[in-house]
Amino acid sequence: MAWKEIKNRFKRQFSDYLELPGDIMLDLPKIVLVGNLQLFIENHRGIQEYKPQLVRVVVNDNVVEVTGENLTLRNILPDEICVEGQILTLTFYN
Repeated sequence: MAWKEIKNRFKRQFSDYLELPGDIMLDLPKIVLVGNLQLFIENHRGIQEYKPQLVRVVVNDNVVEVTGENLTLRNILPDEICVEGQILTLTFYN
């Protein structure tokens, strides 16, 4: 078992024991989709790509890809990004 997996398992168990939210202890993103018009991503690492039809946001070691029409970045804060427009798909990948 890799060191990273052991570390994540320990963090998960510790988080469960202390009853803390996983997004805090495990450094996971929190994603809120409001209908198909707004997407909030908390705990991000920055924007990888931005086009009116595509937004890629780095979260942890992964990427969240948002596709749609007329996508705009409403807020870009150190801990949160808001994407607005006609959202069609939301995809996670490495």
